[in-house]
Amino acid sequence: MKTFISAALAAALAAAMATSAAAQQLKTWRHGIVQAKSDSGFVFMAANGGFAEKYGLKIEMVQFTGDALALKALLAGELDSYEGSPGGPMLAASQGADLRLLGCYWPTLTYGIYARQSIATAHDLRGKSMAISAPGALPDLLARAVLEQNGIPGSEVRFAVMGSDTDRYRAVSVGTVDAAAASTEFVPIAGTSGVKLLVHAHDVVPNYLRFCTYVGGRTLVQRNADVSAFLAAQISGLRYALANREKVIALALEITQAKADDPRAPYIFDEVKKYSAVDPEMPIPMDKLSWMKELLTKTGNLTKPVDLAKLTDGGPREKALVLVGK
Repeated sequence: MKTFISAALAAALAAAMATSAAAQQLKTWRHGIVQAKSDSGFVFMAANGGFAEKYGLKIEMVQFTGDALALKALLAGELDSYEGSPGGPMLAASQGADLRLLGCYWPTLTYGIYARQSIATAHDLRGKSMAISAPGALPDLLARAVLEQNGIPGSEVRFAVMGSDTDRYRAVSVGTVDAAAASTEFVPIAGTSGVKLLVHAHDVVPNYLRFCTYVGGRTLVQRNADVSAFLAAQISGLRYALANREKVIALALEITQAKADDPRAPYIFDEVKKYSAVDPEMPIPMDKLSWMKELLTKTGNLTKPVDLAKLTDGGPREKALVLVGK
C-alpha cells in the first residue's frame, strides 16, 4: 500500500510539475479593450475560453473607458495589441504613428444614439446636448456622422465628454444630457428609464466598423509569430462563441458581474446573429475603411492624408488562418 501511495504521489507531482512548466512556457500578451460590458462573452472568449493557451499565449485583457485611450497605450508601448474603431488609428497614422490594422472581427456597429422620449428624430438634435467620449473615439465619430447626415453642424450641438457607455447612457436617462452615443445593449432596459434608441448605427452608417485589431510596427517585427498566434486564438474563440449562445451569455454575466436575469447579454448575442455583426475570420474590409476615411475627411477630423495600404497588414491573419484550419 505504501508503495502504491508513493507511486501515486510521484505521478501527481510529476503532473503538477508538467502543468507548471507548461504554464511557464506561455507568453504574456497584453490586449487593450474598451470597458467590459454585455458583449464580453465575445470579447473575452479567446482569453477566458482556453483558446489562447492552445497557441502558447496568456492574454491579459486591459480595460479602458474608450478606445482612444487604448490607442495611446499601444503607441506608448504599454500594450501588445488593442481593438477599437479605425477612426483613431487613421488619425494617428496620418500624423506618422507606426501601427498596423490586422483584421476586423466586429465589422457592423451594434451601437446607436439614445435620446429622451421628447426628441422625435435625429433632426431634433440641433441645439441639444449629447454625451460622447474622447475625440476620435467611436462614440464621438458616430455622433458626428449622424449629425453630418442630418445637416447639423457640430457647432450646433453641445457635446459632453464622458467615459464609458454606461456613463453616457446613465447621463441621458437621468436628464443630464438630451442624447448619448452608446452600445445597443441598453435597448431592453431603455423603456423603463424614459429613454429610446433614436438612431441605430446599422441603419444610418452600415459601413462604420466597430472593432478592428491593431499592433505597433515594432511588435509586428519583434513578435511576428506571437501576433499570428494571438489572431489564431481570437479566430478560434469567435468561431466557438457564435456557435454557443449560452456559453457567451454566461461568460458575459461573469465578466460584468451582472445578475442572471439581466437581459442585456442575451440581447446583444441575438443582435449579433441578426445583423451578422461579428465575423470570426477577421477580414480587412478595404471598402469600409475607405468609406470611413472619407467620413473622417467630411467631418473635419482627418486633415492629413493617410495611406490605407500602409496602415493595414493581412499577413499575420493569413498565417493565423493556417494555424486554425477550417
